[in-house]
Amino acid sequence: MTTAGRSKRADARRNEKTLLDAAAAVFVTSGVDAPVRDIAAKAGVGMGTIYRHFPTRADLIIAVYRHQVEACAEAGPALLAGSETPHVALGQWIDLFVDFLVTKHGLAGVLQSDKSGFDTLHTYFLDRLVPVCGHLLDAAAAAGEIHTDLTALQLMRGVGNLCIGADDPRYDARRLVAVLIAGLRQPPVPGTAS
Repeated sequence: MTTAGRSKRADARRNEKTLLDAAAAVFVTSGVDAPVRDIAAKAGVGMGTIYRHFPTRADLIIAVYRHQVEACAEAGPALLAGSETPHVALGQWIDLFVDFLVTKHGLAGVLQSDKSGFDTLHTYFLDRLVPVCGHLLDAAAAAGEIHTDLTALQLMRGVGNLCIGADDPRYDARRLVAVLIAGLRQPPVPGTAS
């Protein structure tokens, strides 16, 4: 393959990532029914570029879903390596997960007629994210920061349930999720630094 061919393919991947990041941001703030022109403006591209990459809204939403799953999966180890403590990393990862869940709620309506497609995406989501959450929980427990007999799946479902009302501007899912994550904290042992 020529250098120009590799460069063009790398540019296409970067452009697609830019589109998916922009779409995810717009979906988080405005829902999956947000106008494509808002996504194009956020990405700094024309609407034709979006339709060239994603011919239908469902194609775009599914791509954003997969993109966000991958971003969450990749963020877990990076946050754990770069955070002050495993509990802080867990909290930061859960914030990303909340953003993902807010977007994901609109997906069900889009894929209502395609149960097998939705089931496939849900399995992909569980396969990619449950182990990451489990690793973060295990690291925080090993550091003595949290006490919990919750599994990663239970925690993720609890967070998901707290995100259900996120489409109501009077409801702050992230705040309630922060209370949940704070509640996992292990009280300091008397006579040790906190």
